[in-house]
Amino acid sequence: MKAWYIGLLSLLLIMPAQAQKENEANAYEQLKYDAQLTGMPYPFEVSEFALSSQGSDLTMAYMYLPPKDDFPVVTLFHGKNFNGAYWQKTASWLHDQGYGVLMPDQIGFGKSSKPTDYQYSFAALANNTKALMEKLNINKTVVVGHSMGGMLATRFSLMFGKTAQRLVLVNPIGLENYLVYEEYRDVNNFYRSELKKMPEDIISYQKKNYYDGRWNDRFAEHAEFLIGWVQGPDWPILAKVSALTYDMLLTQPVIEDLKYLDMPVTLILGTRDRTAPGRDLKKPGVSRELGRYDKLGAEVKERNPEITVVELKDLGHLPHIEDFDRFKSPFLEAVVRKSQGSDPADSSSEK
Repeated sequence: MKAWYIGLLSLLLIMPAQAQKENEANAYEQLKYDAQLTGMPYPFEVSEFALSSQGSDLTMAYMYLPPKDDFPVVTLFHGKNFNGAYWQKTASWLHDQGYGVLMPDQIGFGKSSKPTDYQYSFAALANNTKALMEKLNINKTVVVGHSMGGMLATRFSLMFGKTAQRLVLVNPIGLENYLVYEEYRDVNNFYRSELKKMPEDIISYQKKNYYDGRWNDRFAEHAEFLIGWVQGPDWPILAKVSALTYDMLLTQPVIEDLKYLDMPVTLILGTRDRTAPGRDLKKPGVSRELGRYDKLGAEVKERNPEITVVELKDLGHLPHIEDFDRFKSPFLEAVVRKSQGSDPADSSSEK
């Protein structure tokens, strides 16, 4: 076959994909948000909690739906590429059943303060959240964390074991100690990379890693604020904060601490997920495939056999967004768990 024909055929195959990518990005061309997401609607009333941390006066945004009667409060920790708003369906469903729901935007995220001179750590963010709970008179809570929020939820539960009644981890990152397998890069390396981001990069990443190549308006809704930030006036500041929090993911592992958890713990995993921060930084000679959520549940059970693992086949990084109907049953079962001994020793799979 002639070389020119092969080249033309390749170009024809590539062009539709490129055009689709450009069209998706162009649809958000006018979307711009400042650092506090001014003008971006949240699903519930947003309140602000003023706190002092590391010598700075900061503001922590949060949404709170009070419980009915004697139902417990469920605290929902968001992931790195998200904010409290993406918990809308989960929160509404819980609240309809009587549960209280607390959805904070962590410092550095969502509508909360974005200091660039802050020492971002899971311990600091957990401490901030505990202070918010004290203000709201929340003494006991079911702790839920997704993605980066899973690392934070784990740290919170270790620090405040008397407050955390149960722990539910939904496709958390941090189930691997990344720097065992990856080379470390200076924060400025991540900062330069963040500065180059374009809307199409955000869409492409989420489509590939979160939704197995699929994309629709429901998925796009949870990427809009990131696209608005990239195109907004404060992106240099936000890019620095993103780099600082990315460093936190790599340098503050929680996987080694799972054996110390003594409250009921449930790990809900969409097994199609392949999320692994820093995958491109793997050390020479490392053969381990990072982010294999179809295998990570078994590894967690080896560290702490008391952890209940529920596997959701063919779902990815956001099971509560991708297929809430499949997610809600094992999630509710995890929320109401009473004791370690009442759960089966082996992991289960939800078809």
